[in-house]
Amino acid sequence: MISGYCVNGEAVALSTAEPPAALRPEIVWIDLVEPTRAEELMMEGLLGISIPTRDDLKGIEPSSRLYVEDGAVFMTASLIYRSETQIAGLTDVGFILSGGRLVTIRYAEPRVFGLFKAGLHRIPGGCRNGVVILTRLLETISDRTSEILEQAVDKIDDLSIEVFGDRAAGRRRPPQLLEARLRDVAGFHRLVAKTRDSLASLSRLLTFLYTVPEVQEDKYSRELCRSISRDIQSLSEHAAFISGNITFLLDASLGLINVEQNAIIKIFSIASVVLLPPTLVASVYGMNFRVMPELEWQFGYPWALAAMVLSAIIPFFFFRWKGWL
Repeated sequence: MISGYCVNGEAVALSTAEPPAALRPEIVWIDLVEPTRAEELMMEGLLGISIPTRDDLKGIEPSSRLYVEDGAVFMTASLIYRSETQIAGLTDVGFILSGGRLVTIRYAEPRVFGLFKAGLHRIPGGCRNGVVILTRLLETISDRTSEILEQAVDKIDDLSIEVFGDRAAGRRRPPQLLEARLRDVAGFHRLVAKTRDSLASLSRLLTFLYTVPEVQEDKYSRELCRSISRDIQSLSEHAAFISGNITFLLDASLGLINVEQNAIIKIFSIASVVLLPPTLVASVYGMNFRVMPELEWQFGYPWALAAMVLSAIIPFFFFRWKGWL
């Protein structure tokens, strides 16, 4: 699917069914979403440039994602998507500046594009050219990434309270609670890791974009590009801090699981020690020797029972006195 956007933010549909002979001059942004080969060929003919395919975007090495060819500036960045789910991922998005227009090629639907299109008509001064569109889009990407990290922080705080909640009132954790929380921690770790990768690719893109002549000639875009670079740097540091908190939460959860497992093992160990003396008494009086004075004793049976109970009570209170129970 191909969508074009004019200076005033108006959307224009472009289709291979009725291919235009030429692009309207007022179209400053062309958004290709999962384009077919026919759509790629049509846009290559209209723009006079080579459109990267899905394999091209995936196969580009990080060091070769930013280049200039035939007067067009080609850039590729990894953007976060599916951030609301447990399987957040990255999608490679191509950005091309050519002939005063911005061309984007993507094969997923990051939410940031919908947000940007909704506010396209509110850009101060209008969408003058592709450089303005690109810098404003990068600003929206930065804001959306910040929002993703803020939401992750809130959810991690709630998860931390759930794991380390006050149990002074004697409330016990439900069975398998910590094991279930480990899956949540893994989901947040994946989200933050993908976000850090996205921020790293955006940082490289902005450093390259700042040197592009079209950006240097536009004072507003140049300053905005510099401001976004600072924001990306701050977000990268914040994401590293969040990653450290997630690592601590993971280690603490595993530690609590070990503590609870050790407590269970301790109970079984103490129970075996408490029951060992009564077992010894029962074993003694269970021997079938011919000469055993207690066999003829009238109170032998009650005496054996009392000895077994007493031998169990004494270790129990000893463990309580030591604080082992």
